[in-house]
Parts: sequence; structure tokens; C-alpha cells
Amino acid sequence: MLRILVLGAAAGGGFPQWNSNSEACNRARRERALARSQSSVAVSADGEHWFLLNASPDLRQQIYDNPQLHPRHGARHSPIAGVVLTNGDVDHVAGLLTLRESSPLRLYAARRVLDTLAANSIFNVLNPDFVERIEIALNTPFEPQAKDGTPSGIEIEPFPVPGKVALYLEDASAGPGFGTQEGDTLGLRIRAADSDRAFFYIPGCAVVTADLAARLRGAALVLFDGTLYRDDEMIARREGVKTGARMGHMSMSGDDGTIAAFAELDVARRVFIHINNTNPVLLPDSAERKAVEAAGWEVAYDGMEIAL
Repeated sequence: MLRILVLGAAAGGGFPQWNSNSEACNRARRERALARSQSSVAVSADGEHWFLLNASPDLRQQIYDNPQLHPRHGARHSPIAGVVLTNGDVDHVAGLLTLRESSPLRLYAARRVLDTLAANSIFNVLNPDFVERIEIALNTPFEPQAKDGTPSGIEIEPFPVPGKVALYLEDASAGPGFGTQEGDTLGLRIRAADSDRAFFYIPGCAVVTADLAARLRGAALVLFDGTLYRDDEMIARREGVKTGARMGHMSMSGDDGTIAAFAELDVARRVFIHINNTNPVLLPDSAERKAVEAAGWEVAYDGMEIAL
């Protein structure tokens, strides 16, 4: 059985975002139950060894808030055995710096992301004597392991999804795609080694292609990109200048949105994650929240636990 723990459900900046004076963010400050940290998920097959799916800038607080990730043995210990990265976005890699205290773990990522980390000397604080960096191949399942070789009992298959290269790596001279290459944005299929049931973690996706739809059809659980409710949301709210499409994220609503794309896929449980602070579904009494729930979707929250 897989244990899935949502450490953070918000997009970059979290909710409330530190510099947002919006009504929603101010409400989240007043009603702390609404708040969400930046997106990351932890998964375990044995309850002892946990693997992070992305390392949020809020990781230290997320560890503090979730006893499953607290030290248990000896003077220094962590149940975090490894990290799997879906891309090189700041809100998915900055938390690696929190894991710099000479704790053994393995870091799994695509070659492009590993090269980005290698090119930035600040990540050298992850002592290679303790942190092994391992390249993952697209469409090739692997079993992550603890640094001491303890099997995880988890199989992970990374696969490319439509998206965009990380903001700080954009190359405007490269044309509309800003230099994006296959593998810059990954989805993950994850299952317990002793089970046929799997779930998908896709915190960033620009469009559900026919290939992706075929992959997801009939899935037991999908945690999917919920960044925006509508494509021009940030512009309409005067909290940004980019559409969701420009940022590499599809929107929940609309004829070409996520809800419509999933309508015929027969996914048993659908959960939105990586939700931007401008998205009204974060407010439990909003019309948009009622609409996504009526369509059979859940909205992830920090501390959400799922057993599969």
C-alpha cells in the first residue's frame, strides 16, 4: 500500500503570497486553515522511508508540520530517503538547500535538471558524500532506494508532459517555446511494487494531449496541475501580466480546460494541486470551488493524506 502525503498544495509563492494584498490572501492570513505552502508530495510504501516529489522552498516548515518526516533514531536521522524532481522550477528545487545537513539521500532528476543544479554552485552545499544525484530516463520505470540501498517498494515511471522550461532558464531568442525541450516538465506514475494500482503526480501541464489522456485513462488517482481557474486570471485580477498558457499551465475551466479534458477519462479520484494564490477555488465558499467539486474534483490541502 502506498501512503501519499501532501506537504504543500499551492503554486509558487504559496497562499497567502508574501506580497499579495488581495482579499483572498488577506482572508487566508486571518483564517489560517485556508493557508497552503508551496507544492510538494511525500510518498512511502513502508511508512519508514519517504520520498519527496519535488522539494518546496517551504520544506523546513513542511517537515515540522508532518510528524511522519521527523527524526526517529539516534542523534541525527531523517525518514526522507530521496527526492524526485519533475522540473527545475524554483518552487520545486529550492527546498533542496534545506537538506544540506549531511543527511544521506538520493536525488533523482532528468539530465537537464541535473545539469542546471550542477551549473549553480549554491547546490554544492549538498555534500556528494551524502547526496547522490541520479539521472532518470523518460518512460523507464525505476525503484528509488535509500542511500544505504534499502529498497523502497515503490516503482516510479517519469514521462514527458507539455510544459515550459523553468522561468529563470527562458531564452527569449529561442522563439515561442523559450528554449523548452522534451523532459523539461515531467509527470510521474507511481505504484507500490507489489500492486497494480498506481497514481499520477503532474503538478505542471500545458495541455492534455491524446497520448497523455491515454496514459491517464482509468487511473485510480491523479494529482494534477491546478494553477489557475481561468487562463487570464492573473491579468484580470491585476496580480500579474501572464496568462496560464504563457506560464505552461492549462486552466481548470473552459472548453479546453482540465475539467473538460478529464470528463471522459474515467479517473476514479481527481485532485487539483499546485494552486496559485489568485485561484478562487482556494476559498471553500467560492462559486468556483463549488463548480470543481460538482465536476468530481477535490482541492488539495497541506496535510492531506491518501492511502492507495
